[in-house]
This record gives sequence, C-alpha cells and structure tokens, in this order.
Amino acid sequence: MFTTRPTLQGIHGMVSSTHWLASSTAMAVLEDDGNAFDAAVAAAFVLHVVEPHLNGPGGEVPMILAPAGHRPQVLCGQGPAPAGASIEHYTSLGLDLVPGTGPLAAAVPGAFDAWMLLLRDHGTKRLSDVLKYAIGYAEHGHPAVERIGAAVETVRELFETEWTTSAELYLRDGKSPAPGALLQNPALAGTWRRVIAEAEAAGSGRETQIDAARRVWREGFIAEAVAEFAARPTMDTSGERHAGTLTGADLAAFSATYEEPATYDWNGWTVAKPGLWSQGPVFLQQLALLRGTELDYGTPDYVHTLIEGMKLTMADREAWYGDSADVALETLLSAEYNDTRRALIGERASFELRPGSPGGRVPRLSKRARHVADNGAVDLPPAAGAGEPTVAKVHWGHPAGEPAADAGELTVEKDGSTRGDTCHLDVVDRWGNMIAATPSGGWLQSNPTVPGLGFPLGTRLQMAWLEPGLPNSLAPGRRPRTTLTPSMALREGEPVMAFGTPGGDQQDQWSVHFFLAVALREKVRGGLDLQGAIDAPNWHNDSFPSSFYPRVMKPGSVTVESRIGDFAIAELRRRGHEVTVGEPWSEGRLCAVARDPETGILSAGANPRGMQGYAVGR
Repeated sequence: MFTTRPTLQGIHGMVSSTHWLASSTAMAVLEDDGNAFDAAVAAAFVLHVVEPHLNGPGGEVPMILAPAGHRPQVLCGQGPAPAGASIEHYTSLGLDLVPGTGPLAAAVPGAFDAWMLLLRDHGTKRLSDVLKYAIGYAEHGHPAVERIGAAVETVRELFETEWTTSAELYLRDGKSPAPGALLQNPALAGTWRRVIAEAEAAGSGRETQIDAARRVWREGFIAEAVAEFAARPTMDTSGERHAGTLTGADLAAFSATYEEPATYDWNGWTVAKPGLWSQGPVFLQQLALLRGTELDYGTPDYVHTLIEGMKLTMADREAWYGDSADVALETLLSAEYNDTRRALIGERASFELRPGSPGGRVPRLSKRARHVADNGAVDLPPAAGAGEPTVAKVHWGHPAGEPAADAGELTVEKDGSTRGDTCHLDVVDRWGNMIAATPSGGWLQSNPTVPGLGFPLGTRLQMAWLEPGLPNSLAPGRRPRTTLTPSMALREGEPVMAFGTPGGDQQDQWSVHFFLAVALREKVRGGLDLQGAIDAPNWHNDSFPSSFYPRVMKPGSVTVESRIGDFAIAELRRRGHEVTVGEPWSEGRLCAVARDPETGILSAGANPRGMQGYAVGR
C-alpha cells in the first residue's frame, strides 16, 4: 500500500508529535538514556515554544501513561473553574455563554503541574535536563511554521488595540512572524531559567527540585504575575472588557491527579481513555455500538455507519458527560443500552440530536442543544453580549458550503475564538514505557501574554454551560468538559499502541477511524500499519453543539476529504448527508507509536497533513 511515509520501526525508541522539533527533542532525550516520560516532558515544553498558536504553559493536558509492566493510568492536567467562577457571576455580566477568549474563560492552568508530576514520579532526568531544549528554542529562536503568522494576522487589530503585550511578542516592528522566520520568546526563556534557579536553590535532590518548581508555579513569581494579570479587565469575544476570576488561591490549591482510565474491550483490543470529564468515552461508546456489526472497511456503508454512530455518541456527550456526570460509564457501554441505540442507525442520515436514556433517565440538554433537537435548525438566537456575527452567520471559519483550506488545523476568528486546535505527542522507549498526551490551551490568541512570563492563560471554561443542572454546568472547583482525548490500546492486557490527534470535537471522530484502520487492515512488515491508517482518507461531522464559542452546530453535515472518492461522496449524499468535500489532505492530524510485546519492536507514524507532524526513532 502506498503511504506518504514509511511506518518507522526500531528497537531503541519511537516518538511522534505534531512538530518535528518536539519529536527530535524527545528522541534526543531517549538517546541520552532518558525514558519515555523524560522525553515527553522535554517535547511538551518545546511544543509550547514552537506551536504557540496551539498550546502553552498556561493551558492544560490529559495524558495516558503506561510504565513498563503496569497497566495504563490517566494523569489529569485539566484545571478546574476558579472559586469565583459561578454561573451567577457570569450571568450578572449579561452573558449567557462563557466568552471564547479573555480571562473570564480561564480555568486554573493545569499543564505545568501535570508535566512536573510526571517527571517526578516516572522520569529519571533533572528539571534543567528537560527544560534546556525549550529554553534554547525560546532564547535563540526557531523557524516559525506558516500558521503562527496566519493566526496572528487574524487577530492583528485585537493585538494592536487591546492585547498590546501580545503585540510586543508577535508583532515586532509591526510584522507577524513570516514562515521560516526566526521567532524568539526571551521572556519565556527567562521564566524557565528563573524556575530552575529557584528550584535548585531548594536542594540538590531531583524530586526536591521538581517539587520546588511546582511551588514556584503555584505560589511564587509565576502565580503572582498570573493572578495580577487575570484581574485586569480585558477585551474578549463578548465585545466588552471583563476581569477574570482566577486568583492566587486558586493556583495554590491545584494539583494534577492520577485516575483510572475508562476502558472498553472490542475484538481482542482494549482501548483506554480519560473519563467522563473529557469527551474520550465517545470513542468507547462508538466501539460498543459497533459490537457484532460486520464492517467492510472503507466502503460507503462503513463510513455511513461510523458517522451515524458518532452522532449518537456525541448526543450522549451533550446530555451525560461532565465533571458532575451522574451516569455510570458502565451503563453507557452496556450491551443492553447499545442494542437499543444501534437500532436507531438507519439507511438515511439523521438530522436529529438523539441522546439516550440510560437507566430510564431523562436526558438533560442545554437550551441551545434543545433548540436544535426540537426545531432541527441552526439559526439559534445570538448569545447575550456576543455582538455580531450571530450564531447563524458563523460557519466554522469559512463560508457555508465551502470547505476549509485545512480542517485539520486551527481556525481563528477575528475575535480570537478558535476551533480545530491543539497538539499531540506519543513516546515509547526500549524498556516498554509508553505515553500519549494532548497538550492544549493557553495559545497566543486565547488571552493577552502575561507581562514578563512570555505566555497567556487558557480558555477552557468556554466549554462549560451557564445553565444550572447540567453535567457540564460551570461551577467553582469543577473541571470543564474537555475535548482533549489521548488514547492507548492494549492486547491481552499489554499496552501496544499510544495515539491521538488535535482537532477539538473532531478528535474522537478521526481517532476512531484511525484505530479501525489499524485493527481491520493487514499489517506491514509484521507490525501495525500506523502510517497507512494515518494516511487513510478521513472525515468529521458537526451534528452536535461545538465545544467552542459560539457553540455552532450543523445537523446532518459531514465533511470528507476528496480522496474518499466520487462514488462514496455520491452514496453519502444519496443517503441524505449534507456533504462538504474538503481538500484531499485536510481531515485528521494523527500521531501514533506502538510496541510489539513479543519482539520488543517499536514503531511510529505521523500525520502528513499540514506538513508539520513528524515521527522519529531508531
């Protein structure tokens, strides 16, 4: 089978990420006798530097890690809503949606503490050993990828008139970073140098220094600068200036946590995902819907079945997922429940939002979701304070009926709201340690750059609803439901594959198709065909409320890569799907690594779309 690149194979270590410099950094750590977790931390901080339009230290990260000889566990770096982030506070400001940008949308930053916890508990390297790569690229510069400048140009007016600290960094001499131009962030380099210095002053032990760095972030100069800046009124997507609710006490109280993953067994595989505070279980529900179904891979019937199944699972996400979810995942994955749900998949495309009733419970949907469920329309009334354009006029960053130039990359509106974003990285080492992580948030267009630190805050609270009584309602101390969803697959209890993708709501659509492409097709050179599965034509649908402001949905829609073929496109349209044909390489940004437990052979593949992701190994 032709692929854009070979599936890499070796025995020492394998890395795949959404940027070649992060992948090379992780490999350098592996070559220096670091393990997969050391390598992942080093690569993550490089991603903050080289993909600032997609993630940053002020964002969040969920991870699934499997130390050699152990079952996977989730490390949650998703921070909660601050203590002052109540529905009453936001509605008192005249809002009925959390803004898509600005400090009101900032959850407690979770990424830094999660990476430090991973390094302390599972790594072998010192703090300075893993941060030196990011410091080098921030201080001496890196060649800017095309979409950094494109993102900055989209929000140029905002930077020049309101977010002037960001303009100082990304509009030097009035120019956005040109493709390939040397882009530096000396403030960020200085931040990490100071963290290292204060950590080393706390003692000589590796763990002592890492814990000291965590305190610096929570209670030291970083926390002070972040809390001060979050309190400043800032222009956001509402068209007004609002101060945030994040305080020093919120930062001091947060710690990343370990959790058991959600899992499902399918055709000899076990897939592990984060729990119901993420969208990850929709992947597992999709597999539960497919149990016992004959799948003829790549046919129009196969594509139709996956699209319709994903509509059902995403409807369940809207009704049942969130940090306060009160439905057991076991019920959502049960054979009885999925037999009932599977019967809803017909020959024609559904335009309905149809959450299930696990255990006889009545689904709870947001007002916006109910409007579409009742009326089958997308012309929702505008959010209070949202200004123009209204929801009806927003079409995912491109005109209605026209494909995005690259649906696998981020789309930025002029107000800074963002969709289709995020990073991903996977690492496996020669000892069998494996990790999948999806860093996100805190991108350059989410909030102004914090003076002296070189990074902005995130906007994850935009995914919570300002309506009480929903599993994803905004509440102090509650994690907003995240789209971030790394994956790990096991065979006979042994972790064999770590994978994931950026892409917001599209992540568990693209990832399911990737997984099935691996599981249902022939192997290459005796191993999993990672690159072939990544390269396979992909698609997504928008038949549910977007997780991102202004929460658009397009019932019946499906966007496909043109490579899927004219016959499949015509057949999908015959079945009633509203098909948008995208560019040949526009859907999905998968990364993947794997390990054969019997031979110890490692493998990796990376997404060619966007000409940015890369896998390395030997």
